[in-house]
Amino acid sequence: MSSFQMSSHPSPLPSPSPAPASTPLSRSAVVATLRAAGCVFAEDEAELLLSTAQTADELAAMVERRAYGLPLEHVVGWAEFHGRRIIVDPGVFVPRRRTEFLVDQAIGLGLRTAERTGRPTVVVDLCCGSGAVGAVLAAALHRVELHAADIEPAAVRCTRRNITDAGGRAYEGDLFDALPAGLRGRIDILVANVPYVPTEEVGLLPPEAREFEPLVALDGGADGLDVLRRVTAAAPPWLAPGGHLLVETSEHQAPQAVEAFTRNGLLPRVADSDELYATVVTGTREPAEEGREAGPS
Repeated sequence: MSSFQMSSHPSPLPSPSPAPASTPLSRSAVVATLRAAGCVFAEDEAELLLSTAQTADELAAMVERRAYGLPLEHVVGWAEFHGRRIIVDPGVFVPRRRTEFLVDQAIGLGLRTAERTGRPTVVVDLCCGSGAVGAVLAAALHRVELHAADIEPAAVRCTRRNITDAGGRAYEGDLFDALPAGLRGRIDILVANVPYVPTEEVGLLPPEAREFEPLVALDGGADGLDVLRRVTAAAPPWLAPGGHLLVETSEHQAPQAVEAFTRNGLLPRVADSDELYATVVTGTREPAEEGREAGPS
């Protein structure tokens, strides 16, 4: 989650009533408006809005939208993620800072895979949201064949904007149903940032998440692991020998996630970051004997 983030389905906004250009908002007025709206980081957010807006009218509209409750990233149109600026369109899941730990784990595995195979690393960003994970992996691994998929049309459109320069391709559909059949048995790094909030806890999320991000990107079912189980069950035939599936989960859900990985023939490993309050479970498909690459399943 970004340091500024306060954010199911977008709510309608009232038509903005920006201040006339002749009376631009002062920094103190922006801070006061944001603070009154409950923005914890009002000063920092004010600086960002002031530096982003091109005109007084645009600034007034952005302040009004933020005060109304839109995630800051939706207001400015981007999020900082792993040192990169990622486009984030309205109604698209905002990449969280904790997910940078997931990316770090994937980068390490991707670099080792490239060294082992000597070919471009096949990377899939499943449940891609804005495509932030795929975009960062493409930049860090350099030689990649990048694919991404999401069930939300807005997310797919946003992802295309973020990964096209890396030669990535994005698909719309339900998990693996969205992917080209030619990827079966070829994926080296499969990152699935699945929703893992239990249904009964979605209502406890900050208002901007509940009201302005797609519910499908948040709600993981009764215990939060419904989508994780589906991904884990279907992943092995899609992975290359020695390929890895990485998912983010909560610390208390990790034992159940490990059980799902093991049940589906993947060798599990759990990594935690106290700094980012993040837990990542990685499952590895057994490598081919004597290091030989097997063909698609």
